[in-house]
Amino acid sequence: MATYDFLFDGLGLRAWCDAGGDGGAPMSMAELLAQKTGGGAKASAWDLPFPSLDALNDACSRIPQSRDLTKGVEQGFLSIKDALRVVLDPMTQPLSWLLEGSLSVFTATPWWLMFAIVAVVVYLTTKSLRLVGFVIASLAILAFIDHYEYAMQTLAIIFVSAFLCVLFGVPIGILMSRSDRLQKTMIPILDMLQTLPPFVYLIPLIFLFSVTEPKLYGIAIILYAIVPVIRLTDLGIRLVDKEVIEAAESFGMTDRQKLFGVQIPLALPNIMAGVNQTIMMSLAMVVIASLVSAPGLGVLVLRGIRNLELGVGLVAGFGIVLLAIILDRVTKAGLERVNAAQKH
Repeated sequence: MATYDFLFDGLGLRAWCDAGGDGGAPMSMAELLAQKTGGGAKASAWDLPFPSLDALNDACSRIPQSRDLTKGVEQGFLSIKDALRVVLDPMTQPLSWLLEGSLSVFTATPWWLMFAIVAVVVYLTTKSLRLVGFVIASLAILAFIDHYEYAMQTLAIIFVSAFLCVLFGVPIGILMSRSDRLQKTMIPILDMLQTLPPFVYLIPLIFLFSVTEPKLYGIAIILYAIVPVIRLTDLGIRLVDKEVIEAAESFGMTDRQKLFGVQIPLALPNIMAGVNQTIMMSLAMVVIASLVSAPGLGVLVLRGIRNLELGVGLVAGFGIVLLAIILDRVTKAGLERVNAAQKH
């Protein structure tokens, strides 16, 4: 006798339940043990299970089991997979080209030229020779331990992903700041993207795209990392003082002039903070994306885990830490310059 037989008997649904048969489902180990040990005795209130699908299915085979639910979700996704691929393949193919091109450029550029380019970019961003020296020294350490190519692959992916996150995220944040209705629509979507475990992003993409296609991990990284720049762009523009907006209106500024001449410049510190967080989240996702063929230092971390090579995993992890420090210090120094410019 199942725990919830009384429920279906009391509702007069016993005949309906029995008409469903057992559905051919194999008996679970718990059911076999219950039969052998005379488990038909009534359970105490203390041991009463929650009326879940499986518990209700024990009493009425017409009720689907939880595995039927997960199987239905899978079959539903597979039924629309081909249609999704027809739409998504041409839309996302440029992402593959960008990633492949970036990887080729970053890895084919001689180390001495890459060091020079990085030094110039860091100096123009931060105006700090000390930080330039730290960045070059960090890259030299990675090159010295033969992790330079892996580091360049990781930086190439972050460069493309962060660029696209900013390219799409800032306009979305601007639109959200100008429409309360759009903001209310987007917030649940952003909450979902921000709270989903990183591995979950990879599951549907594996079914949609080939593991050899760079857009597989590119889409996962962008979806995971785009949220901060959208949120902080929206927040930054909304925090612009209303008196400043009223002053701009009194000078006869159009909405476009107010946006580009007043709101975005004043919101730039928040936007830059969002860019910083987006870059850091891109780095975190690149490591996880090594599970689906993303190149870079994450491959070495994965190798260390799979083959139990402690040294390989720890040294690669040290390289990721160095890259994270470089990216964080440079973007924060750039943010400080923006804040200083705003004060003056």
